Amino acid sequence: MPRSLRVQQDCIDRVKLALHRNGFPSQRSLAEDVGFALATVNKFLTGKAVDYTTFEELCRKLELDWREISTLDLEVGSPQIFQPESICADENGSIVLPFSPRGYANGTLRVGGASPQGEQTGSAKDVLPSDISPRYPNGAVPLGSPFYLERIPAQAQIDREISKPGALVRIKAPREMGKTSLLLRVLASAQSLGYHTVSLNVAQVDKSILSDLERFLRCICTNVARQLQLKPRLDEYWDEDLGSKISCTNYFQHYLLEKISTPLVLVFDELNHIFEHPQIAHDFLPLLRSWYEEAKILPIWQKLRLIVVHSTEIYIPLQLNQSPFNVGLPIQLDAFSLAEVQQLARCYGLNWEDGAEAGQLMELVGGHPALVNIALYHLSCEDVTLAQLLKTAPTGTGIYHHHLQRHWVTLEQQPELAQALDRVMSATEPIALAPILAYKLSSLGLIDRSGDKAIPGCELYRQAFKK
Repeated sequence: MPRSLRVQQDCIDRVKLALHRNGFPSQRSLAEDVGFALATVNKFLTGKAVDYTTFEELCRKLELDWREISTLDLEVGSPQIFQPESICADENGSIVLPFSPRGYANGTLRVGGASPQGEQTGSAKDVLPSDISPRYPNGAVPLGSPFYLERIPAQAQIDREISKPGALVRIKAPREMGKTSLLLRVLASAQSLGYHTVSLNVAQVDKSILSDLERFLRCICTNVARQLQLKPRLDEYWDEDLGSKISCTNYFQHYLLEKISTPLVLVFDELNHIFEHPQIAHDFLPLLRSWYEEAKILPIWQKLRLIVVHSTEIYIPLQLNQSPFNVGLPIQLDAFSLAEVQQLARCYGLNWEDGAEAGQLMELVGGHPALVNIALYHLSCEDVTLAQLLKTAPTGTGIYHHHLQRHWVTLEQQPELAQALDRVMSATEPIALAPILAYKLSSLGLIDRSGDKAIPGCELYRQAFKK
């Protein structure tokens, strides 16, 4: 992987617009949110070189595709990237690049021209295809990536469920456990069946909208219409006398669902953000439940297949017949098992067949998908040995520095969370926490639940966050 990337000059304005579009009023606010130095963020936003992992993390935060806006900083060498002076041509006119990823015995990739067998070869942009060189694990794993560990039982269950009229699926797991990567594959499967798919991420909704039910419902309706490539036409179906919930329901029933001929898979991702706005949650969550119930009565509602994704248990009390969290198919994403860590290690080209190395890593991170992938990435790049990784993991020089720093920023902004986490990390047995604190720490993935009590999410967190 390249060690250093920079924003293309013609993309700098686009990046700066993304800063404000994603709710960051200044470079400093972005730096504080991701836990990077202000100077680093300034370099990124002004087209100066920053290291690869920092570049990709900032792109993820600004909802930018790093591959579209980046250019390699050729002034910084990398053992896995060719150097310009190393380029040469073979007798067929193909450019030959020195390259030695796992799986390439001859250590070269050919670009352009024809191969000795007469086969047409790729272009220069194919020099580092994703199936040869792993990308730094950050955010969702792209479709087709060989570094994705299939969640076969879960996806098979969801695929079967959304093929049923009026289905509802509930996916629950802490952050960075693979929910979004699974969703990508579920939606791709639905699209292969000819279904319409719409994904709404509640975390991206402005707080001002989340504090007003009518604005929130109109935001949903407009977003769904546009993703279906329909004109919003809200004012034709909105009636102040009926109220926003009935208006929203009528809009779905008499406009959106009428306009489509195949089922609609509608995803509400990061729905847990609605929990933090009880005045909205008390109306919106029963509304979702009512749409699910309508499918039992009106055939048109059978076109709607709902998927709700959240990071933790809901802590807002709802009547049993109004909650969408006690109906439909529940899916719980758990940590990787020892066998799954070994399987993923093979994808990265590591020989961990005896289970010893995988066991050591699991003792540290407990099979946490994001933490396992980060470790395997660095080990496959030979940046660090397993012994060094285990020794430095909870420190500022370890491979998890940025991951832990992001959590530190959150904890510093919410001292009551930091105090509660310290109690959990210092305890020798599970302890009880106030529901709202347990909810927030569980959502972050920093703690696990043992019955109604809290325990450290993994040994890495215990070492890093113990006072």
